[in-house]
Amino acid sequence: MVAPSAVENLDQIFLILRDWITHFLPEAWRPAVGVLLSVVAIVCVFPALFALTTVFERKGLGRIQNRLGPNRTGPFGFFQPIADGIKSLTKEDIVPSSADGVLHFLAPVFLVVAVFMGFAVLPMGRNMVLVDMDAGLLFFFAMGASTELSVFMAGWSSRNKYSLLGAMRAIAQMISYEIVLLLSGVSVVMMAGSLRLPKIVEAQNHYSYGLPHWYIFTPWGLAAFVMYAIAATAETNRSPFDLPEGESELVAGYHTEYSGFKFALFFLGEYLAMFSISGLGTTLFLGGWSAPLEVLNFVPSWIWFFGKVMMSIFVFIWMRGTLPRLRQDQLMNFAWKFVLPFTLLDLLVTAMWHFMGAGWLRWMVSTAILGGTYVIVGRVGMYRKHFAPRKYRYAE
Repeated sequence: MVAPSAVENLDQIFLILRDWITHFLPEAWRPAVGVLLSVVAIVCVFPALFALTTVFERKGLGRIQNRLGPNRTGPFGFFQPIADGIKSLTKEDIVPSSADGVLHFLAPVFLVVAVFMGFAVLPMGRNMVLVDMDAGLLFFFAMGASTELSVFMAGWSSRNKYSLLGAMRAIAQMISYEIVLLLSGVSVVMMAGSLRLPKIVEAQNHYSYGLPHWYIFTPWGLAAFVMYAIAATAETNRSPFDLPEGESELVAGYHTEYSGFKFALFFLGEYLAMFSISGLGTTLFLGGWSAPLEVLNFVPSWIWFFGKVMMSIFVFIWMRGTLPRLRQDQLMNFAWKFVLPFTLLDLLVTAMWHFMGAGWLRWMVSTAILGGTYVIVGRVGMYRKHFAPRKYRYAE
């Protein structure tokens, strides 16, 4: 049996380490240096996870597609990110002569900075949040919305039609699904009664018969989580919503004219956005850093947070290797004709759930409304479509 003090020390190991480092400094310097150490930790940990994720993704996709994936650089190919980083740093930075040089340079920098700012309000463990804002959720969404500006800057400053078309396609997609992302979070705010992310985690950190009170285990929470997951996939331009980078149509999308380290920043920004949006989904619906079973509370809280985030990342990878890319009209129709109306309905169901009080009645009513709507809308949508017989054509 592990002693309670040892469990507590392991859970708060990073805070203890930070306080130990800062206690050598003058008292006036300690708050600023403590914040600086926390920022350095975030800036180091998530790019390191990005490097590992690229290896896992390429190996996972290789497994799905019946090939090996990277296996030459280092043991089992795990040094591949180092080789990719060196290649990106040494490649020539080519800027079109007609491009706006300043905006062309600032676009990837703004993207990465905006994504890093979102990590500041995520509670990554018990007492492990850089900035505990009363409106932390609002700040996160504000930072996420600013990435659209960097995408437009990249497309417009390149003076390339493919880049501009890719940027406009990306902005249309991101705005459409960002509304869903915001509204799915509103359901959680209505139940938790706060925009403060640590408080949202605390509202779910309760157990009955050893099982957690996570919001995903309610009808309205499950519906909101599914809508959030769909919107998050579209926001991060991941398959099957990776139309802004459709290589068969737009060469490479809004970053067609980027090479070398600038392209690497866009690549890094996309994966950091995946970590960030997975972290928010974990906080809102999966109990954040809380354990999945009460008997597992001895495990450090930060392990649960990062474990849930990495589980979400592997789902992203699985979907990329499984689902084909949608058409642009399918993407927009899905957003405005199904996902957004269903999310608005879920807000109504959330309000009903709150005011109906505890009991089986609210479970039955909420499940009937959401399940019935899903079936009816799906059936109507299918009946309106006239699918032609599939034909296979082969080169002669």
